[in-house]
Amino acid sequence: MRILFIGDIVGSMGREQLQTYLPKLKQKYQPQLTIVNGENAAAGKGITEKIYKQLLDYGADFLTMGNHTFDKKEIFDFIDDAKKMIRPANFPTGTPGKGIDYVNVNGVEIAIINLQGRTFLPAIDDPFQVADQLIEEASKRTKVIFVDFHAEASSEKLALAWYLDGRISALVGTHTHVQTADNRILDQGTAYITDVGMTGPYDGIIGTDREAVIKRFLTQLPVRFEPIKKGKAQLSGVIIDIDQKTGKAEQINRILITEDSPFFS
Repeated sequence: MRILFIGDIVGSMGREQLQTYLPKLKQKYQPQLTIVNGENAAAGKGITEKIYKQLLDYGADFLTMGNHTFDKKEIFDFIDDAKKMIRPANFPTGTPGKGIDYVNVNGVEIAIINLQGRTFLPAIDDPFQVADQLIEEASKRTKVIFVDFHAEASSEKLALAWYLDGRISALVGTHTHVQTADNRILDQGTAYITDVGMTGPYDGIIGTDREAVIKRFLTQLPVRFEPIKKGKAQLSGVIIDIDQKTGKAEQINRILITEDSPFFS
């Protein structure tokens, strides 16, 4: 079982990168399942129904989200009907949407779980306890369990990965928009990377206009962060191979496409 995961789509440039490169990545790697984090897809914060459908049209099989899930108010009108999207499962009970779903690929069921960290992010429900509950549920149906952990702190991501090692097939970190070089298979067979990175502007600061970010650091005054709409772009992702009989990961490899280090000639 091969899963392609594409990190945080940021604004129009991120969507354009997905449209351009996803067909080429699929042709090269032949993944059975493609998952995309779309929480920044609409102007850098949130997602709309139009963009949700657009990302699926570009070749995504399933979308995960994060702390910006509800930043576009229209999501309340469609999230419960979005059959191929989940939001962090540890949002409080009663929050629209769902945090776990199952995808059938050639007769093999895959559980996809979305969680959000609490360190330097809003203090929602405990992702460790919610993970325990959902994995217990999912393991009754499948051995292949994939987790997108949308979190700020590297230590929190690694802690959850070690806590779940051997109980899930993969845990990929999202949210920081900076790809880390620590992809590995943990001792009990769980694939891990602290952060997959982002897909969108290359010359900004985590996808936004760098002048505004620098001004914020210099003055500590409120500024409006806007995603860059033109210029160099990047795509970040990982390819994960999983033994579908055991649920153990066999390898995880990073993908980073930029104009400085193009993936395709």
